[in-house]
Amino acid sequence: MTSTAVKITEPPENMELVDGKLIEKTGMTLRHGQIQLRLGSYWRNYCLNSNNGGEVYTEAACRTNKQNRRPDVAYLTPELLAQFASATILPQSFPLIAEIVSPDDSGEALFTKAQEYLESGCQEVWLVFPESLWLIILTSEKHLLLTLGEVATTQTVLPGFSISVSELFDRNIPNNNE
Repeated sequence: MTSTAVKITEPPENMELVDGKLIEKTGMTLRHGQIQLRLGSYWRNYCLNSNNGGEVYTEAACRTNKQNRRPDVAYLTPELLAQFASATILPQSFPLIAEIVSPDDSGEALFTKAQEYLESGCQEVWLVFPESLWLIILTSEKHLLLTLGEVATTQTVLPGFSISVSELFDRNIPNNNE
């Protein structure tokens, strides 16, 4: 049996090209999909209502300095959208990315992926932990750890966007001031 190497320019749907191998994105739960849609919708609505422009994607392919990835949620600025509107794969990381952690994701791999995004043009990464109800926001200068009852705000991309972590996770937390 003969094997031939095939150069893949864009990984198939639900897959990433990692270290030269196609890796299926598995472990996505209903909760994962719910938070992915919720965050993507909030980012998109903010873009439309604030006149920031740009576009929000789910599972869109991009190239980092090392791999071909498919972030769970990603925002593309109007400038990059104009430049790469017809591309089948973004040739760099999206400026703003969210990864929703699946039960089978390892912490080490997740933080390595976030660092890879930041080294490849991404300015801000949101790591969303649906089971433990944590949100970690990473930039090259700052790392924030947030949980229920706190407010998440974009640090460098989509200025002015904020969301209650409780709202992101669809958890009603009583207001202590009531």
